[in-house]
Amino acid sequence: MATLFHHDVVVATLASGSRGNCTYIGDEHSGVLVDCGVSTKQILDRMVEVGLGSARIDAVLITHEHADHVGAARVLDRRLFKETGTRVPFYMTRGTRIGLHQNCIPTRVERVQAGTPFSVGTRRIEPWTVPHDTSDPVAYTVEIGQVRAGVVTDLGRSTHLVERNLASLDIAVVEFNHDVQMLVEGEYPWRLKQRVRGPHGHLSNDQAAALVRAGASKRLRHLVLAHLSQDNNTPDLALEAAQRGLHDARCRGVGVHVAQQQIPLRPLRIEPPADFRPRHPRRRRPAARHIHDDDASRQTSLFG
Repeated sequence: MATLFHHDVVVATLASGSRGNCTYIGDEHSGVLVDCGVSTKQILDRMVEVGLGSARIDAVLITHEHADHVGAARVLDRRLFKETGTRVPFYMTRGTRIGLHQNCIPTRVERVQAGTPFSVGTRRIEPWTVPHDTSDPVAYTVEIGQVRAGVVTDLGRSTHLVERNLASLDIAVVEFNHDVQMLVEGEYPWRLKQRVRGPHGHLSNDQAAALVRAGASKRLRHLVLAHLSQDNNTPDLALEAAQRGLHDARCRGVGVHVAQQQIPLRPLRIEPPADFRPRHPRRRRPAARHIHDDDASRQTSLFG
């Protein structure tokens, strides 16, 4: 595989779908993961496969507590500590931390709040609220230099906030979960069909196309169609909806890519402005509030 440009911002969707989700955002030196819902082995092997095997993981940003987004957290935490000697921070909201299954809790948890940006190295991270049937779910925008990439999945409907954030993105990973007809006529139990279609479930192709039409701006360079249902959608149907949304939004020249469950998507790259030169300092453990899963008093203080 070709060598990555030194200053490129890189987005690589390592896995996406109902059985596990993980996206890398950074450069060839270091970056962050958004979610870790597939096994640690798959995450690290797929980073090698797409040419990011030597990239350092500085943080993991968790969107919500469902296993397909956080299932590998504890094992990944241990693996990264074994390799680096440093506890990588796992960022999540209070509600997400409370909802985590005991087997998924990493050692170092950093609390985030929707609407309050924070930094990981030279990256500015913005968590923001999305409507989903969990305690306190968020989407994330990661800004490196003047390049903005975001992961917007697991939401049952669009909102003005979602559209506004989409308009700010150069690379957008957006949910195109299901085709309504396939869902209705499929084998899911009726209750599950109602959950998926509900206002706190998942975006249909038509809803995602409407989101793109309402929110995509001319700065959008790449659109990744994510979290496709293997039972209730097809790549062709999702692509057709995405192209319709981009056409209606008058967004031309946008690369459209379908993320898959079993195969990582090739890295997408945008070179920041010439005057942006990121530094890559040696990792240090910042003085920030964190918890250990065997420290009940800290847990009560931080999340109670």
